[in-house]
Amino acid sequence: MASEERGPSTEPVKAEEGALAAIVPVSEPAIRDLIYTVRGTQVMLDSDLAMLYGVETRIINQAVRRNQERFPEHFCFQLSKDEWGVSKSQTVTSKRAEGSGGRRKLPNMFTEQGVAMLSAVLRSETAIRVSVQIMDAFVEMRHFIAGNAAMFEQIRAVELCQLEYQRTTDERIEDEESVRAVLARLER
Repeated sequence: MASEERGPSTEPVKAEEGALAAIVPVSEPAIRDLIYTVRGTQVMLDSDLAMLYGVETRIINQAVRRNQERFPEHFCFQLSKDEWGVSKSQTVTSKRAEGSGGRRKLPNMFTEQGVAMLSAVLRSETAIRVSVQIMDAFVEMRHFIAGNAAMFEQIRAVELCQLEYQRTTDERIEDEESVRAVLARLER
């Protein structure tokens, strides 16, 4: 019997033993939407990773606490109160579980390397499968940024030209107003 190739399914996957919820496979664009830039680094929020892995956020953070030597600062870091306040105002990240009342601790952010280490620490098939999708999304975003660097540079150049034009226009308007003021005084 020949093996049958399957594409991504939209059917819910049964939760693995010990997981607290069933997960629905996530498409690449959905994962890309969960990658943020914080402190100049692309990262993912602990609660978003928990949702993708089909576990509670506390399981993710517990794994990090129990394996601190595997999660140096450039793999996983905690947001400051100011950063968390800004991120909450820019995105809808306050996901309240029933009866939990929201987050009690500042969230952990995971870099690409942190996500890879997390899948090794969690040791589940779901964690490995989802981590591969996440790694692909990180790589795709890096390629997008590198491939569009010239376009971003052109946009910066146009912005600088616009600023210079605005400055010269403002100077001309000020000069014209000065001339009008002098002419008005002379006419009196």
